[in-house]
Amino acid sequence: MLRRNTLTLALLTGILALIFWFFWPTRPVPLPPALTPVSAGLKEPTAPAQSAPLPVERSALADELNSSRTDIAADLRIVHEMIAAFRTNFPRNGNPVGSNAEITAALSGRNALHVAFIAPDHPAINRDGELCDRWGTPFFFHAESGRRMNIQSAGPDKKMHTADDIMLAP
Repeated sequence: MLRRNTLTLALLTGILALIFWFFWPTRPVPLPPALTPVSAGLKEPTAPAQSAPLPVERSALADELNSSRTDIAADLRIVHEMIAAFRTNFPRNGNPVGSNAEITAALSGRNALHVAFIAPDHPAINRDGELCDRWGTPFFFHAESGRRMNIQSAGPDKKMHTADDIMLAP
């Protein structure tokens, strides 16, 4: 009889614990502040109308992209470093994928972590949201795998797939 009462009491305790577990109200956990918020002049990723936009953390990787102090080889290395940094932050995803505009969007903060490897208003980004070389031609991205990305510039003639094209194939 004592054993039966003990089992019944244990069963009732377990049922009550499950009820409290599922129906007890929880408090939201506060998020840590962003390390380096993007300045007010930059475009932020779109968010649902009812919530405030999330802060974007900005990297300095692209600061020298298309600078007069560097050359196209340095520009290609900078773009490669941005893509490598993206892969580091999103190891399950690998390279950013899609068209130039989609890859640029992911690199400029429209990603799950809201990390901008290049400022959304960087001069190397054209009106169509494409990342461009120093001659204003969109880069051509070709993903060989989830971890390898060829990056190609059309070169000074601004025509892709001609003799003056410059490519970085890591």
